[in-house]
Amino acid sequence: MKVILALEDGTCFEGVSFGAEGERFGEIVFNTSMTGYQEILTDPSYHGQIVVMTYPLIGNYGINNEDGESSKPQVEGFVVKECSRIVSNWRADISLQDYLKKNGIVGIEGIDTRALTKHIRSAGAMKAVISTKDMDKESLVQKAKNSPGLVGRDLVREVTSHEKYQFSGKGKYHVVVIDCGAKTNIMRELSKNDCRVTVVPANTQFDEIRRLNPDGILLSNGPGDPSAVTGVIETTRELLKTKIPIFGICLGHQILGLALGGRTYKLKFGHRGANQPVMDLSTKKVAITSQNHGFCVDINSLSKDQVELTHINLNDKTSEGMRHKKLPVFSVQYHPEASPGTNDAKYLFREFVKLMAKRKK
Repeated sequence: MKVILALEDGTCFEGVSFGAEGERFGEIVFNTSMTGYQEILTDPSYHGQIVVMTYPLIGNYGINNEDGESSKPQVEGFVVKECSRIVSNWRADISLQDYLKKNGIVGIEGIDTRALTKHIRSAGAMKAVISTKDMDKESLVQKAKNSPGLVGRDLVREVTSHEKYQFSGKGKYHVVVIDCGAKTNIMRELSKNDCRVTVVPANTQFDEIRRLNPDGILLSNGPGDPSAVTGVIETTRELLKTKIPIFGICLGHQILGLALGGRTYKLKFGHRGANQPVMDLSTKKVAITSQNHGFCVDINSLSKDQVELTHINLNDKTSEGMRHKKLPVFSVQYHPEASPGTNDAKYLFREFVKLMAKRKK
């Protein structure tokens, strides 16, 4: 079946459908990972986006029931050069194309993903539509232009859990995860580090979180514009006053920056992939990290007397981490829980535990 991908600037690509039928809108972005497409598809941070995979062959190891970062795919559409019809992995439960069809995700293959990636890199991420229904390119371009985009939208409310739940009931330290679209592997890593984990919806009020008596707070990753998530920002401001250790990851890092009085801004095409180099400024060591974000904290908007920059991206020198000079609070823009990606940054979970241990003494 023919499918068309149309961008708001008028650029169009024709390809072949390998997912569900339909028409979906989202911001078009690219991911440079060679593997890990299941984790990418199910990462709630991709809600509201159409993802282009730069690696040319996707789907060769299928989809299994264990490696998802949430219970379902979160992307609006999926774009690949070639989808493998052969599934070669003993853990596979379903093929990629059948998985997309089952979950209503429109996929397109057979287009020049290299050309599309170069275009996004030059023109920037933009609104797009992917459709098996409307074959009129002019109509689709206009639809893309009229679609809502990401800026100013609170997408967290669409992916957060609906009620509080216990992820892990054992562990010395009680961590409350504020779920802005948390990847499951964040909770797994906390559990591995002697933490019992309670996950609460993003709209959970400050008083309710305090009643849970946490040893630490984790602000999770999530989709969209951080400045639109005003409720979590305000809750974080209140939590900062308690001096409970706080660890922010990705969107959680951005929310923390806003709660501390800073600003965020939209990157031209963002950082998405499992091979992003980040330098720890205190040690000068470089970690290869997994990333997925389109917004960034303006570190210069924060008080230098209170907050210091701890990590930078070596590709564009943007801020990748910060810590408070007086409070037990730190955050990173990348994903230390990996999945997909390297394990270089998992030490950050141990640093979080050290802050909680110090407070409990």
